Amino acid sequence: MNRKQVNRLGRIITASIMLLLASILKLDGILGFVCFFIPYIIVGYDILIGAFRGIINRQPFDECFLMSVATVGAFAVGEYGEAVFVMLFYQLGELFQSYAVNKSRKSISSLMDIRPDYAYVMDEKGELVSVDVYELSAGDCFYARPGDRIAFDGIVEEGASSLDMSALTGESLPCNVKKGEGVLSGSVNLSGLLKIRVTKEFEESTASKILDLVENATANKSSSEKFISKFARVYTPIVCMCALILALVPPVVVYSISGNLSFSEWVYRALTFLVISCPCALVVSVPLSFFAGIGCAGKNGVLIKGANYLEALSQITYAVFDKTGTLTEGVFNVTGIYPHNTTKETLLEYAVLAESYSNHPISESLTKSYSKVLDKNRVSCFTEMSGLGVSAVIDEKNVYVGNASLMEKYNIEFKVNNSIGTVVYVALDNMFIGSIVISDVVKKESAKSLYLLKKYGVKKTVMLTGDKKEIAEKVAKLTGVDEFYSELMPADKLLLVEQLVKQKQKNESVVFVGDGMNDAPVLARSDVGIAMGALGTDAAIEASDVVLMDDNPQKIVTAVKISKKCMGIVRQNIYFSISVKLLVLLLGSLGIANMWFAVFADVGVMVIAVLNAIRAMRI
Repeated sequence: MNRKQVNRLGRIITASIMLLLASILKLDGILGFVCFFIPYIIVGYDILIGAFRGIINRQPFDECFLMSVATVGAFAVGEYGEAVFVMLFYQLGELFQSYAVNKSRKSISSLMDIRPDYAYVMDEKGELVSVDVYELSAGDCFYARPGDRIAFDGIVEEGASSLDMSALTGESLPCNVKKGEGVLSGSVNLSGLLKIRVTKEFEESTASKILDLVENATANKSSSEKFISKFARVYTPIVCMCALILALVPPVVVYSISGNLSFSEWVYRALTFLVISCPCALVVSVPLSFFAGIGCAGKNGVLIKGANYLEALSQITYAVFDKTGTLTEGVFNVTGIYPHNTTKETLLEYAVLAESYSNHPISESLTKSYSKVLDKNRVSCFTEMSGLGVSAVIDEKNVYVGNASLMEKYNIEFKVNNSIGTVVYVALDNMFIGSIVISDVVKKESAKSLYLLKKYGVKKTVMLTGDKKEIAEKVAKLTGVDEFYSELMPADKLLLVEQLVKQKQKNESVVFVGDGMNDAPVLARSDVGIAMGALGTDAAIEASDVVLMDDNPQKIVTAVKISKKCMGIVRQNIYFSISVKLLVLLLGSLGIANMWFAVFADVGVMVIAVLNAIRAMRI
């Protein structure tokens, strides 16, 4: 719990104890009033201040004003215990909701962590030293070591390497770069040392622009107001006006007929009317329903950052997905082995041995696919050629493993493999022996998840990716998405999602699911942004409204199912509470329902609504 929650809980406990003591003592007169008034102020002073500020700001008819009028009215007619009791339960509901939201948010890293704070330059001694990124400008040169995140957009001056750009474009395959080619800030250098000339200032870099998109998108995000606040804007003035009319009009009518002026009975009825109007069942059960739904989602591996997102999730109409790491595993796997004049086992064995001393993602994928024990003593003269592949001597035989350019470099005739993915060619003593295809794999839950979402009311599913069209098309067919868009940059994804947001109808939601840094602006702009938590970047998780803890797409279906059940319970409580409230208000205005009946009806409805709300804890 945070300090504010601890403070509220302490006030609730203190006021509860004092209320119990005051009820037991049953003191009369001023002393009795004071015994109840003290716990009332302790637990409700912030609500009274909020109501006063609303009046000052000319926006009086809100939740605080309604609670203040109802409880002050209870004090006015001598029902001190009712006033304190109502305020206690209201504060308890507020505590439940704030606790649920803060627990869901947890500890999330700052968005600024996605941008490097420093870059490496060569000093006079020929050593690499770190400098603040703001010390460099366009035209300066810096170095990116293997494993470093590139700080600036620039041009490679020296070196060659492979870059992981999945955080920027969603591209699942490493991008090979060499002298004269451009690089983007935010990408990760995987292998060789690069000397890069800065082409854009730090504030204009790709990573910086993505963060600006996040900030702007967040400012444009639509928010769902709490039902109680909207309800109070209509309900409160009507109830207060009816109470005033009930206190003044009937006595005047009676006086005009009989000549007797007696306000006491009608004032009592009006104040009873106000006590009955106290929305205790709503202010407790509605936040509690959301709390229960959020808690249930948390137990099922889904963190929801607020009740408004839970509500929007229940209205899901358009489901938009990133590809890499969302619908696919986001990791390389061997998906095809094509031997030529040899066996699959021999082809894979030579490829794995040749790559065994490399830390390139492709090498790791090959090693992972090989189940036998490797004898690295068979390997000698290992050489890694950036942008081409590797060469090694295995059992005194020259082995080349790499791309088509490597085969061409050594004049090796090979059979072109047009399979979708990264193709690795293998040659033994300058003789082509086959090829191996490495590609991203569609998650086994993706197709079923999209099918189930359609059953829960999703009209259209869309996939957005920075990957090539042929790869995107293959994934689209395997998952069953309705539409897909490929070779996109972050701004392109944002534009497409904004188009869906504009064309949606009232009470419809656009949900986006992603995991990369490039997804952060879209996560922030959509009605509900869902981040795949385990693989998601800091920016994506910060910008998102819902986090899936285990990257399983079926958790999206679980979240939607929970949200729909929760909103069903909320509507049940709203309809039930308002119906009973209106009935008792009518009876109170006719003098049939006295103060005790009003208190019983109010508390009884609250208990029923709370018990119903607890059902949202299970699915």
